[in-house]
Amino acid sequence: MMDVIMREIGRRINELSKEFYETVIPPIDMYEEGGELIVVADLAGFSKDKINVRIAGENDLIITANREIEYIGTKYYTQRPLRIYKRIRLPAKVKKDSQITAKYENGVLTIRIPIEGAISVKVE
Repeated sequence: MMDVIMREIGRRINELSKEFYETVIPPIDMYEEGGELIVVADLAGFSKDKINVRIAGENDLIITANREIEYIGTKYYTQRPLRIYKRIRLPAKVKKDSQITAKYENGVLTIRIPIEGAISVKVE
């Protein structure tokens, strides 16, 4: 009986961790500059070859990243997420047939996305 309870607690903690890392992490800044939407994401500790950026539909940006578990002896230690999945609804449509660029430097991913028209925000 106790094993069943402990497994269920472990399962729920894993689900909550996944929800947290998929909604809160990574911190993302977004701004418009010169007809481009600039998206900056903190992805410290991920290898460049383990990061994937793509556009889904007309204006959804999807960022995924995976990290290998670091084994030390028979235990593993990690203080950062092993997997990131972030889907962001962009506030403007991506220009068709445009060149989206992504640069990863010092743990920061910078994505430049050409957009159609300027973004306007009405403040009430």
